Amino acid sequence: MSEVGVNQDRHINSVFWRGRLLLSTMQRVITHPTESAVSIRDLSKRYGKLTAVKGLDLDVNHGEILGFLGLNGAGKTTTIRILLDLLRPTSGRASILGHDCQKEGLRARALTGYLPGELGVYSDLTGREALDFLAGLSGQNLDKQYRRELQERLEFPDTDLRRKLREYSTGMKRKLGLLQALQADPPVLILDEPTEGLDPLMQESFYELLGELKRRGRTVFMSSHVLSEVARVCDRVALLRKGELALLATVEGIRTLAARSVRVFFSEDVRLEPVFPEGVQVVELEPREWTLRVEGLLGPLLRVLATLPVKDLEVREPRLEDVLIKYYREED
Repeated sequence: MSEVGVNQDRHINSVFWRGRLLLSTMQRVITHPTESAVSIRDLSKRYGKLTAVKGLDLDVNHGEILGFLGLNGAGKTTTIRILLDLLRPTSGRASILGHDCQKEGLRARALTGYLPGELGVYSDLTGREALDFLAGLSGQNLDKQYRRELQERLEFPDTDLRRKLREYSTGMKRKLGLLQALQADPPVLILDEPTEGLDPLMQESFYELLGELKRRGRTVFMSSHVLSEVARVCDRVALLRKGELALLATVEGIRTLAARSVRVFFSEDVRLEPVFPEGVQVVELEPREWTLRVEGLLGPLLRVLATLPVKDLEVREPRLEDVLIKYYREED
């Protein structure tokens, strides 16, 4: 990222935290039941002739983990900044737990834990000072025992919290960012590339933590470029392309959009040329082994195989990447 881009992100993040400072004089926000934890309606953002987000409609359900995907420049960061009232939309609206993100921006942010792409906090603070400082800005009561439990889960000992932020590695900064986003136990989390810079073992700990948050009813709005990660932890996927919603579906639903690979093994040579049902594509036919690609249900194929000396059947489910890659590609 260029120096200009880094400075812009730091400025925007500092605006977010200064906005939260006003919350220290407010009572703790009481949430009201709403149909969606996060609601976006006909949202658009234009910069002159450039349209960053166009007519976006999206709902995130309570207790859901939503993967927010797209190539760089697709409009993900713009959408997140509108949710946090760091940017104002050209048209449309967004709300968090029923609070309009622009008209009631402070209330909406009080209910949100935010992990930015880069944590813009003073580098001469220690990790603990940064956590306490940001906790004070949140205007919410902090359970120190819960924070200690998070430290243990993220393997972030007090010795590291006593160090200055300028001494932190990329992974340590990421863990500190996760701690500050989670420490107030907010009902909604907005996480921008949460596992970037974390080692594989720490990624596993984070995935387990996400699962526990979901079971406790927390809502997670998570951007990521790691598709295997999205497939593992997310309930649904929303994919942006050129500022528009190109795909919204469950992870399992997305997998059904791609063909499965099927290998059929025979106990004796099979030399006939069967008529395959619709949706079955032949990859390779050998006397003792067939390789096929099957779209849709396997039932029609199994009826054909029932008359043959089948020894074994191997079905490989499609990866999430197999489906999403075509949505990432720009279409003419």
